[in-house]
Amino acid sequence: MSGGGTGKILKIDPWPNEPPRLTPEQVDDLIMYCVQNQSSDISLQTDRPAYGEIHGYLYPLTVKPLDPADMNTIMTKLYGVDAAAKLAAAKDLDLSYEIRLDRFTRVRFRVNMTAIQSKGRDAAQITMRVMPSQPPTMKDLGIEQEIIDNFSPRQGLICVTGPTGSGKSTLLAAGMRMMIEREGGCGKVLTYEAPIEYTYDQIVNAQSLVAQTEIPRHLPSFAAGVRNALRRKPAIILVGESRDRETVAAAIEAGQTGHAVYTTAHTMGVASTLRRMTSVFEPGERNERAGALMETLRMIITQALVPRASGGRMALREFMVFDDAVREELLELPQERWSNRVQQMLPDRGQTMQKAAKMAFEAGQIDRRHYLILARGSAD
Repeated sequence: MSGGGTGKILKIDPWPNEPPRLTPEQVDDLIMYCVQNQSSDISLQTDRPAYGEIHGYLYPLTVKPLDPADMNTIMTKLYGVDAAAKLAAAKDLDLSYEIRLDRFTRVRFRVNMTAIQSKGRDAAQITMRVMPSQPPTMKDLGIEQEIIDNFSPRQGLICVTGPTGSGKSTLLAAGMRMMIEREGGCGKVLTYEAPIEYTYDQIVNAQSLVAQTEIPRHLPSFAAGVRNALRRKPAIILVGESRDRETVAAAIEAGQTGHAVYTTAHTMGVASTLRRMTSVFEPGERNERAGALMETLRMIITQALVPRASGGRMALREFMVFDDAVREELLELPQERWSNRVQQMLPDRGQTMQKAAKMAFEAGQIDRRHYLILARGSAD
């Protein structure tokens, strides 16, 4: 690679000694060439060259387009022989992949495979996100002190929310690292993820034991993961996503039975998260389940990634701590009024997205347009 730096178009040399036909043994070589050129994401698509995203720009890193045979070789190498059949059955695939460079060094990727159409026939696109070798720290992410202070309840439920790609898994991984590294450790941690993004092999504490399970590779669902966890006497359970009635119910049960439970949801805002988590239950059981949720809930964090004025992206967070006083007040209200009351309590019990955006705007970190978008979204 030669040329300028961040924000400038670079001159990127294509993969040297590019073969006329890709073999399984060469797949890792191609991927590592993309990594060595500082690609944060790699896109492999039928009838197009291999692309690396470098400092926010896409660059072709092969001369020859990847034909269907090349793509089949890559999919088989990353997933297995039935990858093409699963895509043909209208299923996209989420998985993790790692390349071991030597005994102590490995490079990990989060991978998505999706069927597309190219030149009038079925084809595929593979997107690979390069993952850091170990989780970041809370300090690395600039996490607010109030979140840090309330991130380790003895028991109960903490939910991290936001749209796809907003850094929910990264925030949770930083929190897990903080608890694993703390003096006295954190006991047994069980994670259920789809796929496993960050690993904790290099985060060592004699009083902490981490076991990571990938859904659906090791167990069929997140709900099955929580049921599995309750038989293994953990102190901490991480559930990759609570998106259905069964998983939310299992997470609540785990929080009620003496565990600290961490999960994510695709919602935007503390109040809307509370509304979404109660709405998964049937009307006949909703009040009872909502009451159990409220008794268990300890904190909701919503995160959004926005363009930074100086380049790159930064995370902004809305959050609210559900302490005893908050839970008692809400339990005295009809469940239908919780969202409105939470919106009123949010400025005193946490931080609104509007406030986070205003502080970032006034510090010159984000532009006025993105500040207004976030401020209006918070008000809505």
